[in-house]
Amino acid sequence: MKKREFIVQDLLSKIYQEEFRNGKLPNQRELARIYGVSRFTIQQSIKNLEEIGIVRVVQGSGIFVHEKWVKNPLIFNSLTRTPYDRIDSKMIDLKRASATLEEQKIFQIGEQEEVWSFERIRIVNYKIEQLEISKLPVSMFPDLSREVVEHSIQNYVEKQGYRISHYITSYDPITTNKEQSNLLLCKRGTPAMQITNRAILENGQVYEYSSIIAIDYSVTYIRPFDREIHRSRID
Repeated sequence: MKKREFIVQDLLSKIYQEEFRNGKLPNQRELARIYGVSRFTIQQSIKNLEEIGIVRVVQGSGIFVHEKWVKNPLIFNSLTRTPYDRIDSKMIDLKRASATLEEQKIFQIGEQEEVWSFERIRIVNYKIEQLEISKLPVSMFPDLSREVVEHSIQNYVEKQGYRISHYITSYDPITTNKEQSNLLLCKRGTPAMQITNRAILENGQVYEYSSIIAIDYSVTYIRPFDREIHRSRID
């Protein structure tokens, strides 16, 4: 593990254990001394924590914890920890077709309705990292376009008046096939993660179902220990 990654995870652990008095971290010079690294390494580590919303840096005052995140589960990876202006999407395909029986069940729509299907690559810091195939019901999003696909689906959904509630996500290790490898610019058989994502609105309706192939994928998952759930699994 790189020094920066270790420092990020160690600071996250300390933050979740509320080790910093009044929610304030030591200054960068002190952190460099504690971890035995350069101030540049500390600056990069703090920048990572800023980008995922865990801390805020106030010039002249110090590094402070965002308290609201400490009490909630947190998942971050190369996409969620990167500012939007360093993430690009390029559409490969966009089409609409009659909903299959499975799609009717997923979106709770009728057999006469249609579903959008788009394919895009996600580029993080000028590097292709993900291939995504996603589906949305046409009745909810009749004006879905290339411009939307190449920007933020989440922003588009909320601008339509919907309120996003949560996501149900599963992960499966795979190796890339020939077609996937060509699009991701990697060797055939490259280890990757297949991420299946179900996006849900506040009224409980699924608005998007996607399958993502991610290369060089790593994820950190932080959640508070729930003692009540732990006990119920023992009893």
